[in-house]
Amino acid sequence: MKFATFALLATSTSAFNNFFQKAAAPAPVVPTNTFTIDSLPGAIAPTGLFDPLGFAAKADANTLKRYREAEVTHGRVAMLAAIGFLVGEKVEGSSFLFDASIKGPAISHLAQVPTPFWLILVAVIATAEKQRAQIGWVDPAAVPVDQPG
Repeated sequence: MKFATFALLATSTSAFNNFFQKAAAPAPVVPTNTFTIDSLPGAIAPTGLFDPLGFAAKADANTLKRYREAEVTHGRVAMLAAIGFLVGEKVEGSSFLFDASIKGPAISHLAQVPTPFWLILVAVIATAEKQRAQIGWVDPAAVPVDQPG
């Protein structure tokens, strides 16, 4: 069971590292007007791009790239949340956090966490997002078509 838990953690955290990143190839020169909805990664042959609410049809290329970045970011957060839910079930009562006072099923753990922890967590997330927005943001027009996300 410990190996399975470690394997789940290792595979989910691999989305956040660049250990296996290949050397960057020079970006091909592509005209800026070649970005289309059907050329996005994930648009497969029989169905095309899955967009049931029509957001992509209403968005220009830069807005669509911003949507794609938000989609990838939220997907990563969701993966971490799923792992946290499973880990919370496994370490119940044996954690060094909060003096091991959080008990019961994982669905009730959030209500048992002390308020100061939430304040600190919100401050850390706000700081990280502010830094990402100021430093890590790439203008969608400058993103190569072959390297989205």
